[in-house]
Amino acid sequence: MLPRFFLQTSNKSGSRLPVVGSGVHTYECVHDWLVPPDGLVWGDTHGLAQDQQGHIYVAHTVNKSSMRGEAVVVYDSSGRFVRAFGEEFRGGAHGLGVRREKGAEVLYHCDINQCKIVKTTLNGESLWAHGYPREDPAYAGRPIDFVPTNVAFALNGDFYVGDGYGSHHLLRFSSDGKFLGEVGRPGHGDGEFDTPHGLFVDTRGADPILVVADRGNRRVQTFSLDGSHLRTIKDESRLRMPCHFHSQGDWMVCPDLDSQVCILDREYKVVVQLGDGRASNGEVGSRRRQSRNEFTAGQFITPHAAIFLHSGDILVAEWLPIGRITLLRRV
Repeated sequence: MLPRFFLQTSNKSGSRLPVVGSGVHTYECVHDWLVPPDGLVWGDTHGLAQDQQGHIYVAHTVNKSSMRGEAVVVYDSSGRFVRAFGEEFRGGAHGLGVRREKGAEVLYHCDINQCKIVKTTLNGESLWAHGYPREDPAYAGRPIDFVPTNVAFALNGDFYVGDGYGSHHLLRFSSDGKFLGEVGRPGHGDGEFDTPHGLFVDTRGADPILVVADRGNRRVQTFSLDGSHLRTIKDESRLRMPCHFHSQGDWMVCPDLDSQVCILDREYKVVVQLGDGRASNGEVGSRRRQSRNEFTAGQFITPHAAIFLHSGDILVAEWLPIGRITLLRRV
């Protein structure tokens, strides 16, 4: 029996593609839409970004069996390989963000192996690198606690960093990398975090809002850009382990590590769950170790990053040792 909101269609070759979602949020599910070039083997596929030209960037850890070592792979909007770079990020490539600064787009890389944030050109040329903020007493004497997972960008040039795998702090920096302070603190109450894994500046409303994927606490929190707590949103039946965010128009996409991708409205309410593999596939950890031919078409295992492409389609990267990039193509 197919799960709820699951249909099948045929592509031009006659092979059947699963269809997930409902209403305006209905998508064909094209697993392995992006594949690495010859000699390069996916590791955990962690981060995604798309530049203004339409090029798509994938950050992955690189499989131990890989002959090549580039941790960032670039494709055009049709999914054709363009280039690869970033051998220095092998084993640690995680969050990835793109924004325009001084007339040129740049990439921000979160490296969980070297415990730093690196800004590069779109071709991978390093512009600067930052480790833990020495001005912050929270890191005094224990820099190993800084393991940045993702970044978010404010319109004034500031950026925010989630120390999701380290101290569980959320940090704010100026455009030139000056430390401006913390947002929230570790814990389980309002304004506190357990694995602030993903974050995004939401500009859909009248005022920009910092949205945080408080993954360990299984919830979403929102803040003003100066760090004042606004709301805590918790609905474990529909949003279980939020990882990150991206928005387009009225909608926000949220990859959920617990086997689904969610679409949120302006109030951060889940309006549809896409590819939910939880009900029929059991424990996520064991499924991570499955071979590709054991995966169930139309179901996710561990969505870790997701972005709206310029086309309105959604691209999903999963935390899997053999990697997987899925295109959700609008129907």
